[in-house]
Amino acid sequence: MKVRTGRIAAHVFMLAMVLLWIVPVLFALYVALRPEKETNRLGYVSVAHKLTFSNFSDAWHQGRIWHFFMNSVWITLPAVVVTLFLASCVAYVVSRLSFKFNVALLIVFTAGNLLPQQVLITPLYRLYLAIHVPHFLSDSGLLYDSRLGLIVINVSFQLGFSVFVLSNYMKTIPRDIDEAALVDGASLWTRYWRIVLPLCRPAMAALATLLTTWIYNDFFWAITLISHGDKRPITSALANLQGQFVTNQNMISAAALMAAIPTLVVYVLLQKQFIAGLSLGASKG
Repeated sequence: MKVRTGRIAAHVFMLAMVLLWIVPVLFALYVALRPEKETNRLGYVSVAHKLTFSNFSDAWHQGRIWHFFMNSVWITLPAVVVTLFLASCVAYVVSRLSFKFNVALLIVFTAGNLLPQQVLITPLYRLYLAIHVPHFLSDSGLLYDSRLGLIVINVSFQLGFSVFVLSNYMKTIPRDIDEAALVDGASLWTRYWRIVLPLCRPAMAALATLLTTWIYNDFFWAITLISHGDKRPITSALANLQGQFVTNQNMISAAALMAAIPTLVVYVLLQKQFIAGLSLGASKG
């Protein structure tokens, strides 16, 4: 009886959590499909007399969602690739090589995740204004107000967590593989690139899914380190759709739903690898 009661309670809890996540999305979709004039006349919580895709079309063309989406792509893809590469290099050193400061090095990389972003924004803002970069990387000639600046800060903040995850995963790989490769004359780079890294593919896919979601959805750095609206990624650019006196919430809902599609696509494409990375990391000793 206790087992059945516990199972029913678990199912009720899971159903409540599903509704808690789905209802806001469905309501945003409902608002996005309603004409603005009808919503203003009847209110948001009312029965729709007409449904239309015009808000999605207006957000795509008038709101230039396609332009801000491409900004997000040019920021997210390089940041994810660079983060995974640097994190895998550091993780291999601290987990597969034996030297005096490997634990201290791991602590240094992971300690950066303990600092809140708001604490660093003032010195970081001044630093970005002081660093000059070539004009083909930034129109202003500064690290501030450039895509490169967002890539650098996202890589810096995501590197610690990625090193922590990959180093723990690499520790589960038998060291006999490295020793056999070393006997065969494989260099350090060969052992990392051709032996250990391919075995970390599930963990890399899981991290790629998480990093893509986090960097793509970043709002704080983009709104702080980018001054021109045309250079902002899609999440922070949604604020540009709000007027000073009139706000079209229907179009904003449509734009927000379109902005969420890429992360869903990434998760669907990497779903098997993501789950495999989590399960393998949890089952190996």
